[in-house]
Amino acid sequence: MKKIVLTGGGTAGHVTPNIALMPQLRQRGYDITYIGSIAGMEKGMIEEEGIPYYGIETGKLRRYFSPQNFSDPFRVIKGCAQAGRLLRKIRPNVIFSKGGFVSVPVVLAAKMLKIPVVIHESDMTPGLANKICIPAAARVCCNFPETVKYLPEGKALLTGSPIRQELFDGDREKGLAFCGLKGEKPVLLVIGGSLGAAALNQAIWDNLDELLKKYEVIHLCGKGKTKDDLGDVPGYVQYEFISEELADLLAAADLVISRAGANSICELVALKKPNILVPLPASASRGDQILNARSFKKQGFSFLLPEEKITGERLLKVIDHVYKQRDSYVKAMEESPQNQAINKIVDLLDQLAD
Repeated sequence: MKKIVLTGGGTAGHVTPNIALMPQLRQRGYDITYIGSIAGMEKGMIEEEGIPYYGIETGKLRRYFSPQNFSDPFRVIKGCAQAGRLLRKIRPNVIFSKGGFVSVPVVLAAKMLKIPVVIHESDMTPGLANKICIPAAARVCCNFPETVKYLPEGKALLTGSPIRQELFDGDREKGLAFCGLKGEKPVLLVIGGSLGAAALNQAIWDNLDELLKKYEVIHLCGKGKTKDDLGDVPGYVQYEFISEELADLLAAADLVISRAGANSICELVALKKPNILVPLPASASRGDQILNARSFKKQGFSFLLPEEKITGERLLKVIDHVYKQRDSYVKAMEESPQNQAINKIVDLLDQLAD
């Protein structure tokens, strides 16, 4: 039986693609083990999948001054030693890394032990952890055609992002029933991310009467960001966030407005959902969402609406435009080379594991 170690953590975006690969890896006969951080959020997510989990020390790699910058390198060194001992014990044929700081000790230890590593980079430009790991990798999978130029020649493979199977199993009628909507008008799903998108949320609320003349609206506002004084508005529902029912809400949606995190927008492409992207502004990020959204606009998958350009009138016009042009967006997504990410990645892992 072939053995594989999966690694990655720090955010759900570094874990859910690994989880998405697991059914196909099991089907192809892999024995799967996961290495993450000792107390990271990935621990609970992986243990729920019934996968053996090992925690190691890891340090955060910062671009800014912090007193921890002096101690964290020693934690990374300790993590490398721990990862090395685990890899000698597990003896995997191949390693798949989704990034995050915990992946650095695992990938560096794998290089010393001559175990082939496949890295997946979600964003347009590699993050700091992956920049450190890429020289040690055999291949680097990516989501965007533009990313290839940032990677060593011969290592890049455009795959798209592994998507959880349960997202494809959503049920429109269940989604409408969950929200108490009739589905007699096109359904607009607004996703502001876990922290919400204040400007987008406000624009939706300010123009709700006009929106509801043409659409029903499912609004995921972000934690603590719902508008409590709205009361019961027919055709409109709001939630802080949704977890288990998200697949059904996506199935119910005819049009999605979303932030532009790499994994989230790859899910929209996989599901062929016409969408408007409102990326996190550069003032609040390293600008990766802006680059992601520009790429998807260029490929014809999405309409890009910068947060600073949101007005009520502009938002209404853009929603109407994208809905009228929805077939062209769907056609572009159907022709995307970023489809079938799971098969492409597992095929690559098979090649390296032999």
